[in-house]
Amino acid sequence: MFNFKLVLVGPGGVGKSCLTIQFIAQKFVDEYDPTLEDSYRKQTTVDGEECLLDIYDTAGQEDFSAVRDQYMRTGEGFLCVYSITYLQSFKEIHRLHNHLLKVKDLDSVPFVLVGNKCDLNEYREVSTAEGEELAKKLNCKFLETSAKERINVSESFYELVREVKKARQSNQHSNSQEQNTDQPIKKKKSCNLL
Repeated sequence: MFNFKLVLVGPGGVGKSCLTIQFIAQKFVDEYDPTLEDSYRKQTTVDGEECLLDIYDTAGQEDFSAVRDQYMRTGEGFLCVYSITYLQSFKEIHRLHNHLLKVKDLDSVPFVLVGNKCDLNEYREVSTAEGEELAKKLNCKFLETSAKERINVSESFYELVREVKKARQSNQHSNSQEQNTDQPIKKKKSCNLL
């Protein structure tokens, strides 16, 4: 069984906890209770493989950025959530992505962009096309979800698992190439008889 450390990041009030609880327990939580930090564990099957997902739901408020940064350091994949009904949450994504890369000290990380609350289309402030365009700029997958209506909830987590798998395979491939090129070329020793 493969283990994955997944971290939900995004501004406060966008539905990170609702997505997580819907995925873990198949229930929707109506009231907003700001998260400091929560962790969950779920065993599931993704593409025919058994997986154990450690899911870390982080605080969206800046007051808890140190806690969030710690999860960023240890996480393998990141579900970055904004609300389609709140333009400011969308505008914060690029900054959050850059901060994540800085904390991880990497050029890229497994990352899935999620526009949540797609069931509230009449209050939409961020178009699907804008989400797709940002995902293209960030070179990541994009889904719109609804924790309330259970739209693309599981798929967003599964997509992130797939992205982590790709990154692991890529790292293994590059590590094996480095090992091959780092080793000195051994010359055959020969003995000359005179």
